[in-house]
Amino acid sequence: MDLGPRTTAVPMAFILDDILFSPIKFTIWLGEKLKDAAYQEMTDESKIHEGLLELQMRFEMEEISEDEYEKQESELMEKLEMIRKMKEGG
Repeated sequence: MDLGPRTTAVPMAFILDDILFSPIKFTIWLGEKLKDAAYQEMTDESKIHEGLLELQMRFEMEEISEDEYEKQESELMEKLEMIRKMKEGG
């Protein structure tokens, strides 16, 4: 049983598929990486914690009023709660 010409046709088809679909595969890969990076940035609690520390320091140094402190603190705490819910939900 001679399969000479047919055996080279199959690998050639895979090579052509790789060449033709590589831009699509790259776009999908890039999209997944961007999505992962955006998710990591959106769920980064450290920035919120830094903001809370900075806010507390500004309040203690009397750079902002108590009302402004409480307003900004509640906004940051809401963001922190949203991040934690997002992480729980997947």
